[in-house]
Amino acid sequence: MTSISSIFVRITGNALLMAMLLLVWWFTAAATSVSAFKLASAVITSWFGDVVMILSLWALWYHTLGGLRHLVWDTGRGLELQAAERMGWIMVIGSLVLTALTVFIFTRA
Repeated sequence: MTSISSIFVRITGNALLMAMLLLVWWFTAAATSVSAFKLASAVITSWFGDVVMILSLWALWYHTLGGLRHLVWDTGRGLELQAAERMGWIMVIGSLVLTALTVFIFTRA
């Protein structure tokens, strides 16, 4: 679990970069022309865009929890195998719960 969670922190970091490029495209399209913005907006608000944004939200939460885990490790705590494994599961479950909670809160408005 410790290796998998560490690898996923790296993967989610790269995935967040790709999602940010999609948002930069959307902002750039908004600043250039109506037709470019319509295309970018259509992509982002499509089912594909929804999936990308929700997965990006999960990646953001997972990556954030991974960063917090490293802050704990930097203090010298949680380095035992059992504690590190527990932290990995907390990252997985916590990121899923926080993603669901965020989607719930922002779709109610």
